Amino acid sequence: MATAGASDRTSSTRFPVQADAALRGAGWWPGRWDIKQAEYWADTLRDHVSPVGHRHAVFPAAVEAWAEFGGLRVTPAGPGRHVAPAVLHLDPLCGLHMARTLGDLGRALGTEVCPLGEEPDSGALLAIDAQSRVYGLDHGGDWYLGATVDAALLTLLSGVLPTRLAAG
Repeated sequence: MATAGASDRTSSTRFPVQADAALRGAGWWPGRWDIKQAEYWADTLRDHVSPVGHRHAVFPAAVEAWAEFGGLRVTPAGPGRHVAPAVLHLDPLCGLHMARTLGDLGRALGTEVCPLGEEPDSGALLAIDAQSRVYGLDHGGDWYLGATVDAALLTLLSGVLPTRLAAG
């Protein structure tokens, strides 16, 4: 894993204070990059085949997100803006057995989608598409969380109400 200098670990304007504090508390810092772990996850997802033959799509946007944020267990503090901030477990293997569901979502969106992690408290699956857009899938529907991983993390960690995807 790449390491950062002390100044890199103490100052960042990339995320607002609440999100930055939650991410740093989980072990993230600017420049964090564990490509070896990301490649392990990519290989594991590529090699997995569901009992009826569904496979995961794996693409650069996902591998990059896993390299920077993978493995983090993020617990935000304080109230959310519209809803409670989400506790996150950023591990794509949380969605290992969701290849069909993610494939269906990808077809509906016209892109490839693969797992990013989960919200353990709600059971929501987090997914990323080939253009780095992030989605949440839960018992209440499918949600658009942001155009980038950073935007999605901000939505989730600051308690901003996500946008529900329209049924098709």
